[in-house]
Amino acid sequence: MSDWKAVADCVLDVQKQVTSATELVRKSLAAIESGKEYRAIISTTKDRALKRAKEIDERIAQGDKVGKLAGVPFIAKDNFLVFGAETTAGSNMLRGFEAPYQATAINRLEEQGAICVAKANLDAFAHGSSTENSDYMTTKNPRDKTRVPGGSSGGSAAAVMLDMAPFALGSDTGGSIRLPASFTGAVGYKPTHGTVSRSGVVAMASSTDVIGPLTRRVEDAALVLSCMAGKDELDGTTIDSSITEEAELTDLKGQTVGVVKEFMGEGVNDGVKRSVRAAVEKLKDAGVNVKEVSLPSLDLALACYYVLAPAEISSNLSRYDGQRFEYSSPGAANLHESYVKSRSEGFGAEAKRRIMIGTYVLSSGYYDAYYRRAQLVRTKIINELAETFEEVDYLVGPVAPSTAFKIGENANDPLQMYLADIMTVGPSLAGIPAISLPAKEAEGLPVGLHVMAARQKDNKLLSFAKTIEEVVT
Repeated sequence: MSDWKAVADCVLDVQKQVTSATELVRKSLAAIESGKEYRAIISTTKDRALKRAKEIDERIAQGDKVGKLAGVPFIAKDNFLVFGAETTAGSNMLRGFEAPYQATAINRLEEQGAICVAKANLDAFAHGSSTENSDYMTTKNPRDKTRVPGGSSGGSAAAVMLDMAPFALGSDTGGSIRLPASFTGAVGYKPTHGTVSRSGVVAMASSTDVIGPLTRRVEDAALVLSCMAGKDELDGTTIDSSITEEAELTDLKGQTVGVVKEFMGEGVNDGVKRSVRAAVEKLKDAGVNVKEVSLPSLDLALACYYVLAPAEISSNLSRYDGQRFEYSSPGAANLHESYVKSRSEGFGAEAKRRIMIGTYVLSSGYYDAYYRRAQLVRTKIINELAETFEEVDYLVGPVAPSTAFKIGENANDPLQMYLADIMTVGPSLAGIPAISLPAKEAEGLPVGLHVMAARQKDNKLLSFAKTIEEVVT
């Protein structure tokens, strides 16, 4: 059980002065302090958070109208630009960087009265599936300190499950919200690409980067998302998107769900399969029509993603050259040496690996063989999914092929680490919405049920997820 009420109930208590925004912020900061051993948090915004809480309490005392999230503390992944603390993206390259402006998502939450209290740990520049690639520390899974919390939003997921705040923000490029949600037992929502502005969020791979919430309840995810969604003139990829404030319960009878055949084959842990099958059986008992569907191109999704994502990463990370942002190697003899030393010392091993892969697949002579071919495969995946959603309302499967693995288990095996994303990259490449819901545990560890819907069917997916939330556990 969580120490926190649902977000809407927290707001109601603040508005009715049953509690205060200041009390909620202090509660959050106390939980962060007591949970330090889990290494979920890089920094706090304590002074600014308490100041904002006091302002909200004063407005309420004066009878002023406050927002939908008034007084609710939250935690942002440390690749979001936020006032009151450094923005490091978990990398030494940005150590000491003070944001000159805030991310649009943060501004929109603050406009509704939410209060950012801390910045969560992540794999450096969001490159990873375990949070072991952070240049600061490795976050521990709240359910088992010897295991990873998933990545790259592992700090955000761990913070929510440690009751450090009612919700946290993550970014999902190939599964970085859904995977940690699965590994920790949280609810993790990846909206349709373009639903939430990426302005003010350190870029990884722009064509798949999305912003979403990690919560304990689907209703909280829907409320938070509704406050962030919509077009933004600072991000040309945003779309007109109206997310319903409340995920409404829906009639399950007559709904059709497709179980993805490729997600239930070899390489998937038996306990994970049993958990997903148990959830599917419960959906059947509730009146849902279930059928097996095949998406043959999904077998190519991981290879496709790890061509396209590094290509975009190599471009996005080119700006970190030791001249314009925080880290610059001291004592360089000339400009060229400054570039080389700054990037060599500032970037970690995984960032260098992805820069090298991305530069290679974009280089003359290899562009057609790798990058262009991967784009063709991506189009095929998009088309296959679109055709499948003409037959079914939702797709389901596991979020990951296993439960949370041990810290250090895959640290020296990049290919094995990449395989953790094998079931999440397909929806990312297609830009469709997807959610990880806690399902029946396997061998005492959380398992996420992956539920997907067609593009811009976010309201429909959130309503379905809320309806089955209690059914699948």
